[in-house]
Amino acid sequence: MESIAEVFASAFAEVAGRAVDPGVRRSKHADYQVEGALGLARELDLPPRELAARVLERIAPKGFRAVVAGPGYINVTLDDAWLARAVGEMAGDPRLGVPRVARTEVVTIDYSGPNVAKEMHVGHLRSTVIGDAIARLLEWLGHDVRRMNHLGDWGTPFGMLLEHVMEVEPALDDLNELYRVARVRFDIELGFAERARLRVVALQAGDEATVALWRRVATESEKYILEVYEKLGVALSDEDFLGESFYQPMLDALLSELEHSGLLVDSGGAKCLFPQGFEGEPPLIVRKRDGGFGYSATDLASIRYRIKEIQANRMLYVVGAPQSRHFAMVFAAARDAGWLTPAVSARHVAFGSVLGADGKMLRSRAGVDLKLIDLLDEAVARAAALVGPDVPAGERDAVARAVGVGAVKYADLSTDRVKDYVFDWDRMLATNGDTAAYLQYSCARASSILRKAGGVPETAINLVHPSERALALELLGFPAVIGVVAETFEFQKLTTYLFGLAGLFNAFLRDCPVLKAESSLRASRLGLCHLTRRTIAQGLDLLGIATPERM
Repeated sequence: MESIAEVFASAFAEVAGRAVDPGVRRSKHADYQVEGALGLARELDLPPRELAARVLERIAPKGFRAVVAGPGYINVTLDDAWLARAVGEMAGDPRLGVPRVARTEVVTIDYSGPNVAKEMHVGHLRSTVIGDAIARLLEWLGHDVRRMNHLGDWGTPFGMLLEHVMEVEPALDDLNELYRVARVRFDIELGFAERARLRVVALQAGDEATVALWRRVATESEKYILEVYEKLGVALSDEDFLGESFYQPMLDALLSELEHSGLLVDSGGAKCLFPQGFEGEPPLIVRKRDGGFGYSATDLASIRYRIKEIQANRMLYVVGAPQSRHFAMVFAAARDAGWLTPAVSARHVAFGSVLGADGKMLRSRAGVDLKLIDLLDEAVARAAALVGPDVPAGERDAVARAVGVGAVKYADLSTDRVKDYVFDWDRMLATNGDTAAYLQYSCARASSILRKAGGVPETAINLVHPSERALALELLGFPAVIGVVAETFEFQKLTTYLFGLAGLFNAFLRDCPVLKAESSLRASRLGLCHLTRRTIAQGLDLLGIATPERM
């Protein structure tokens, strides 16, 4: 069955002689409003209402009523029987009406990227959660997704840590404390900063003792990072670790290629790039005066590697908004070098910060960076209080983890990605608002009904009550929402949809008896329960959030 968008896209194409977005939107005035005539009318120099009428002439409505309204909108109202059949088809589709992409792309996603010299803190939360959601979504749509965890394991922070450890020889029990002391020494101790920089040069040059200590620190830190990922429930493994050190063997070839192309400029002993479009601004430093390589070098090497070796069609970098200028310059330099072409895209997926109640960067009670693992443990502990008495003892820990970690992820993904947001435990774990717990509760409620019914009988959907109709209409919106989020990575649009769907589902349960309904109506309503649970669960799964059967 063609969707409303497909029906109107065909009609608009006939009128315009080319593909046109019909602009189908949900509306308060009808089930849908088609807005495409307003923009196309200016192009074709026709009154919008006349153009809208021409579109309707090319449609033989079957299952819906369409009329021209206002300045040139087309209001569409679905027949109940058509709507019921469409929802029935969605229920029979394992993908809930969402098609796989017509053309698979190789997509690299650079996300998380913690510094191996210290423990992961709350500042790593957004990149990890947003990147994981992007990877899940694009993978589900059929793309060949390559996760790239660009660990900070080679630069100045490591130089500080390694130099401090080699001079003081402490144990490696608390990397955060070691790094804190090394940072203080770097800032105030005469000569230490220079020794730390030279330690980076020694590391990059392959000094045996330095490399041996680096491997010890990196190994211990990576074990800890994987523990955090396991608690957070993200699909990152040690196979995805491609840190700065991975690109180190490629940097001499990178330097030679840039020199051969005439792009590299000697500036005070440093090797620099001045990308087109950034004239008059500080350059990208590829190699420092002391011979060491900086972030710009490894970022350029990552682009070169991903295009030449992985043959990526699309590269995504999920990094905080403050790095926007840096990535714009790196992408420009890659275009100057001929690596980035119209056939390959690179995009910085920027995001804001996590703030405390005081409006400042979220920190621990002691005023230091809040360890991510501590935040997750607290989330699970708080969520344990929400687990109902009917949940079997053997399931309680798993439910608390699903609810607690889900709350953290949902709070992040339900806000505008590019904006900062305030971390609020009470709001995150509420069961009656726009939260993961509310959506999980809605799924658990549906699961309880389906368990009591003993399953879902095969039957056609039959819409009798207005609440059934409203729920069915909202269910049909799932594919369109997924399409928008796949283009924009604005996951708040998915969470807003899921929250609205859950609200309509709970209104349906309030207004329409399910288990006590007569036989054929009972089967139809069980079908709506099952489809709604599948849709919410699929949406949450794309966000990396689990849906317990009981809560």
